[in-house]
Amino acid sequence: MDITIQASFLPHNDPDAALAFYRDTLGFEVRNDVGYAGMRWITVGPAGQTGTSIVLHPPAVDPGITDDERRTIAEMMAKGSYATIILATADLDGAFARLQASEAEIVQEPTEQPYGVRDCAIRDPAGNLIRISQLR
Repeated sequence: MDITIQASFLPHNDPDAALAFYRDTLGFEVRNDVGYAGMRWITVGPAGQTGTSIVLHPPAVDPGITDDERRTIAEMMAKGSYATIILATADLDGAFARLQASEAEIVQEPTEQPYGVRDCAIRDPAGNLIRISQLR
């Protein structure tokens, strides 16, 4: 069986801030930017890797989600405990230096983890946790 990851979804609460972060700070290309009913879905991804994308979406817009669930999601996003994505780079120290210079919210500097990975952690403008691993 040959299965790949085509897209992963992360919520945003400010589409312009999300766009600036993923495009300008992380250097992803914008693949799509769709508006509907005052909301935006923005698809970004690493240049040259057109088969893998991140869709930045308005949180809790599914009609099956209750108002209580929407509040819970908003609270979890505010705490930074709602969504996570793990990225990878061949140059973790260089990427981290660029992230620090951009004033991204740093959660953890590059660290050798006890589970065998060297990585760092940041948060995007919506509070999503982004871990960036060193490719080995």
